[in-house]
Amino acid sequence: MSSEPISLDKALASFTECWSPRIVTTVNDYDVRIARFEGEHVWHVHEDTDEFFLVLDGEVHLGLREPDGERTVVLARGSVFTVPRGTYHKPSAPGRAEVLLFEPTGTLSVGDRHEEVPDHVDVTTGHALS
Repeated sequence: MSSEPISLDKALASFTECWSPRIVTTVNDYDVRIARFEGEHVWHVHEDTDEFFLVLDGEVHLGLREPDGERTVVLARGSVFTVPRGTYHKPSAPGRAEVLLFEPTGTLSVGDRHEEVPDHVDVTTGHALS
């Protein structure tokens, strides 16, 4: 954890990969991660934790599989949404988007269960900022 302020603009400028989150800082037992989204991620579920999304730039679509059926939540720049634990979800972005995520340290980017992971999706618990 840094004892100095962290510029999210500089942190985002330090990498170009999509679907490959970077850990900006930690808060108690949680990681604050930033990521670029473009195209589609995979359907996945986090059984024991909620997942918080804050769209810093662009637009993010979150497909959700809920008891009443499937729906898509559209998040514009500045929007926040929390996917409840145990809910299958699939993030996607029609263009490049920048997102801040808040989840427990060690949480895999593809959850506890997921569909087949394509090459463009990084299976990680988050990378350190360079």
